Amino acid sequence: MLSVSNLSVQYGKRVLFDQVNVSFTPGNCYGIIGANGAGKSTFLKIISGKQEANSGNVFLEPGKRLSVLEQNHNAYDQYSVLDSVLRGNKVFYDIKSEMDSLYAKEDFSEQDGEQVGLLQVKFEEMNGWNADSEAASLLSNLEIPEALHFTKMSELDGKQKVRVLLAQALFGNPDVLIMDEPTNDLDYDTIMWLEQFLANYENTVIVVSHDRHFLDSVCTHISDIDFGKINHYTGNYSFWYESSQLAARQRAQQNKKSEEKKKELQEFIARFSANVAKSKQATSRKKMIDKLDIEEIKPSSRRYPAIIFEQEREAGDQILNVENLSSSLNNELLFNNVDLNLAKGDKVIVYAKDSRAITAFYDILMGRIKQKNGSFSWGITTNQAYLPVDHDYFFDTSISLVEWLRQYSKTEEEREEVFIRGFLGKMLFSGDEALKKSNVLSGGEKVRCMLSKMMMERANVLLLNEPTNHLDLESITAFNNSLKNFKGTLLCSTSDHTFSQSLGTRIVELTPKGSIDRHMTFDEYMTDPKIKELRSKMHSN
Repeated sequence: MLSVSNLSVQYGKRVLFDQVNVSFTPGNCYGIIGANGAGKSTFLKIISGKQEANSGNVFLEPGKRLSVLEQNHNAYDQYSVLDSVLRGNKVFYDIKSEMDSLYAKEDFSEQDGEQVGLLQVKFEEMNGWNADSEAASLLSNLEIPEALHFTKMSELDGKQKVRVLLAQALFGNPDVLIMDEPTNDLDYDTIMWLEQFLANYENTVIVVSHDRHFLDSVCTHISDIDFGKINHYTGNYSFWYESSQLAARQRAQQNKKSEEKKKELQEFIARFSANVAKSKQATSRKKMIDKLDIEEIKPSSRRYPAIIFEQEREAGDQILNVENLSSSLNNELLFNNVDLNLAKGDKVIVYAKDSRAITAFYDILMGRIKQKNGSFSWGITTNQAYLPVDHDYFFDTSISLVEWLRQYSKTEEEREEVFIRGFLGKMLFSGDEALKKSNVLSGGEKVRCMLSKMMMERANVLLLNEPTNHLDLESITAFNNSLKNFKGTLLCSTSDHTFSQSLGTRIVELTPKGSIDRHMTFDEYMTDPKIKELRSKMHSN
């Protein structure tokens, strides 16, 4: 249906794509992955016609429609919410607009009537009479209430605009759906709905995402951008990641017999195949089992940062006690009556519908702002390291990364350049990269610097507010694995589902009507019927 032939993209001496040949077939969902700068977003722009390649062709089967998730959140500010969704299908919208203009004519002629008749045939073929209800249903599923459907887009906040633009991309059952980071600014429930929608989608989906759970839930194939090429691999992200790690290990085991390698591969495939939940994934995975050869899976060129959190000392039994804590912003109550007593080793996922509540909660605990009511106290043996969601102010000086990290050294040894460069090297700042100026870093580079700072602090309590923001999949995976091995206490708030599910042993939800505190996994918390009922009451007006 959609194919790319001999595609090449080059910026100066840097070759992004070199003679890429790849096709995308109906019924499959392709997750585009690659290191930062590999060209994921560039590739989506090229196949959607928004950017030209140096050479090569993109072919879409005649009569098929391609839909792209709009990245400019203000592009439809002049239109109503419902109208913006309908505009997602341009052919349909043009037909509808022409019909409306003809019906509005005061001197409606016989020729106009004939034209309307022709247009109505096409309109009905496109299920036009149900278009408004389909658009409204999409909006409601994405938590845009009916009361806003005729509101101007300019009156919505940023998160609401994202949801409307997502409905626009999904509207009209496009033959090829292209989405770049579709889960950004969506809450857990909305992401779950989107995962279910795409898992049952019959057409072609091409998506870029840093959300591993999302990629695992929707993808039938992973399209890996590496070495200037794009290769499809059957299966979801976890399967690709584990298989690439296995390939790297087997390539390194030169003396291992081929029979032993084959047995290891068969056991690996059987283990993953047993866990396939989605029907499309199950079908494609079964086909793969019979023909997959380890030689077809190349070890990745990716670099994974070495993130290791060590404690300067082990904390005592008293970690954190919170009593009747409340916070408000501009007279709006963010959370109320929060009681919490942390035990050593607790790994808590702090959750809230309103992200401002989470930021206020952490800022109170770190002494940055004052609470409205209540109190809290840290155990005397604890020391905390904090990763705030907004950390740009740490990087407003024009100093090298070596000097930047030296600010957080505690001993003479830690001030030595060799020691600091070692820390920066672990976070992939090697050689001259360690001399970069701190005020010119990308978002992902800033987070890696903040992690270097936290590693040097050797805290026994970590507080993390949206820690995966700006990170690539490699850094997210390494970060996640490090936190699994962390022996101290963790408070973490994240929109990364895999982070929440793999780390959390306790869930604390903040609401204006109080808090909910449960010792269970994140998925258990979100799916338990009794907790769902309780959460509904806590969030009701």
